[in-house]
Amino acid sequence: MRQVGVNSLKIGDILGKTIFSSSGRVLLGKGVKLTPLYIAKLRDMGISILYIEDDRFDDVIVEDVISEENRRQAMGILEKSMRAVRLGKNLDGFELKKIISKIVEEILFKKDILVNMMDMRSFDNQIFAHSVNVCVLSTVLGKAMFLDREKLDTLAIGAILHDTGKVQLDQKLFNEAANLTPEEIELVKTHTILGFEDLRKRKDLSLVVAHIAFQHHEHMNGTGYPRHLKEGEIHPLAQIVAIADLYDRLTSDYSDEKRIMPYEACEILMGLAGTLYPLEMVRLFLKNIAAYPTGVTVRLTTGEIGVVVDQNLSMPARPIVRVFDESEFGQNVIKEYNMVEKRTIFIQEVLG
Repeated sequence: MRQVGVNSLKIGDILGKTIFSSSGRVLLGKGVKLTPLYIAKLRDMGISILYIEDDRFDDVIVEDVISEENRRQAMGILEKSMRAVRLGKNLDGFELKKIISKIVEEILFKKDILVNMMDMRSFDNQIFAHSVNVCVLSTVLGKAMFLDREKLDTLAIGAILHDTGKVQLDQKLFNEAANLTPEEIELVKTHTILGFEDLRKRKDLSLVVAHIAFQHHEHMNGTGYPRHLKEGEIHPLAQIVAIADLYDRLTSDYSDEKRIMPYEACEILMGLAGTLYPLEMVRLFLKNIAAYPTGVTVRLTTGEIGVVVDQNLSMPARPIVRVFDESEFGQNVIKEYNMVEKRTIFIQEVLG
């Protein structure tokens, strides 16, 4: 399979990965043949990228860090929990902890992890898909830091609930982020305080979970909010969530911001390491991120166009690219470049 932009879809393309709604319901299942109506609906839902089957890349597997079932369950439980918070009721801590335990176990069980799949999310599930992604990314980083199981569980719960305070605010504030007044921007920033105040009252959750929600926008140099904390004053688990939160916001169509590619997000994070975020945490995080995810179409410095078909765990920025003897993937001779070995060839741009 390979990744394509929604505007590059053709009638008859076969969906390679299932697309879910905010509640975890299947919107379009893997294997569905795309019709003009389906393609129009995908555009209307705000989905910008997806994966399609392609005989020329039928051996290419794009694997998520967690299973579709665990992702679907997590989004459904989170939506139900946030609905309860919005209504002033208690969230279902037992169900949340149960799915978090499954996610943590799944990540711990995997020997080598490279975050390798770009998210397919619609307008209706931005906040829930973002929270689940931040949970997964934070747990991957926590594992790389050799956190014990108890801390990993606390980290994962704090990560999935880090934006709890947003459900108590008008959702229009997050859908029109680029056009907010200074007063509205300050109101958006209160989501950290609202989340903290709500979560600290819940006796079934660690107080650290509340502090993750409180501190995930703090920066080492004191430029963050709400308290302008500095290095040494910010809880390490909140710093992990802050890195995961920024990476996911950069690489997804979050609110009205246009997504950028993972390699660009990696460059931004590297630039912020040691200033906003701890250098070693960023270094470990980037070791687990595929700068050019499997399935993306790229142009090489040779002028050839190809698809990333595999990764090199030792060098996530130097994948394996399959090209054909014609542009746009001709049907003839296949050639592959292992970019760890071909040191003079570089990816010039990501296409589509």
